[in-house]
Parts: sequence; structure tokens; C-alpha cells
Amino acid sequence: MKIYTRTGDDGSTGLGSRQRIGKDSLRIDTYGTVDELNSVLGVALATDLFEPLPGVLERVQEELFHLGSDLCVPDEDKERWPVPQMEEQHISALEVLMDELDGSLQPLKNFVLPGGSLGAAQLHVARTVARRCERLLVSLARVESVNPIAMRYLNRLSDALFMMARYENYKRGVADVVWKR
Repeated sequence: MKIYTRTGDDGSTGLGSRQRIGKDSLRIDTYGTVDELNSVLGVALATDLFEPLPGVLERVQEELFHLGSDLCVPDEDKERWPVPQMEEQHISALEVLMDELDGSLQPLKNFVLPGGSLGAAQLHVARTVARRCERLLVSLARVESVNPIAMRYLNRLSDALFMMARYENYKRGVADVVWKR
């Protein structure tokens, strides 16, 4: 199978339901940004993060593929074209992780700026891309039906990435960069 198909040369792309839409559509922008987030997580993983973060992030990367498939088939087509979708269990796992990580961190007394160790800084970048995904999904949900669990997942994921960044700094013995008002 060749990687190029030439079918997108006209500025359109195919959804999982075989419908063709513009590459600049909100749906494509949304799940394209999910793909970007997955790539950013790959860079974070390459920084040799402390346990349990590598396993967690590998699981999140798999979940982001679920989210991408959830978004590449419009809700009205999912009966005909079933795909993996986001589920409550994905959100619950993030909440459990955050509770575990929070147990080893000092309480926040100020806003934290992105930075510290290389891994933590990369996790902060991932957090901001997750927030952009969330904003795009909110916009998409205003005009099309989307899985509401997907929106909650992205909200929780950005929070979890913040906690992971703080945890990585803690394990490296690097102080969080705090905002000096």
C-alpha cells in the first residue's frame, strides 16, 4: 500500500464514513490536533520520564487513537461505521492517576509556569495542545453531534498532563517554575 493516494490533492479528505470533506473543516482541525497532541506526547516520552509516566502516556496515546476514530466518523454514521470511542473508563483512569500523583506533590501556592526539567516542559506543551483540542471540540459540538465523553476526557487529560509535569519536576529534584506576581 502506498502512503500517497492523491485523493487529497484537491483540498479534501475522507472521513471514516467514506464521506469527503474539506481539510480545513472544523472536524478535521479537531482530530488533526488530537494527532498533533499524540506526536507531542511521543516527544515527551523520548525525554526518559520517570515511572509511572511512560506507561501512562503510552496508554494515553492509544486512547487518543480512540478519540481520533471517534471524531473521524460523524455520530450519525457510527451505527453503519462502528469505531472505537471514548468511554467513562478512560476518564476514570486519568482521575485515579491524578490522585496518585497528587499524593507525592506539595500543595500549590502559586501559579506554575511551563518549565523546569525537559520532560516537564514537554508535558506542559502537551497540556496546552490538549486544551486547544478541547476548545476545538467545544466549537465542533456547537455545530455537530459529538461524544460528550470526548470533551470531558480532553478536559481531564489536560489536568493530568499538568500533574504529570509537576511530578516529573519533583522526581528530577527540579522546582516548579512559579509565577512571581
